[in-house]
Amino acid sequence: MNHPDHSNELKRINRIIGQLEGVKRMISDNTYCPEILIQTKAISSAIKSLELSLLEAHVQHCVKNDVRNGKDKKLDELVQIFRTRIK
Repeated sequence: MNHPDHSNELKRINRIIGQLEGVKRMISDNTYCPEILIQTKAISSAIKSLELSLLEAHVQHCVKNDVRNGKDKKLDELVQIFRTRIK
């Protein structure tokens, strides 16, 4: 089975890594706590956006293909993904 192209997600991950490195510098430089918290919230939002993008690609590509072929393994995986995400 072919997997969806995740090159855009790699770009997002690199941006997140840059944001984390920025927070690390902020902490090393004793930056004011609320400023650090603003950046950590941005990182959290970026990760959630990354997860949504990956989930959307999985549904649109992998799950859709399985359903078209009369299989339901990917649907079971999808349910498990939701179980681990909705807590």
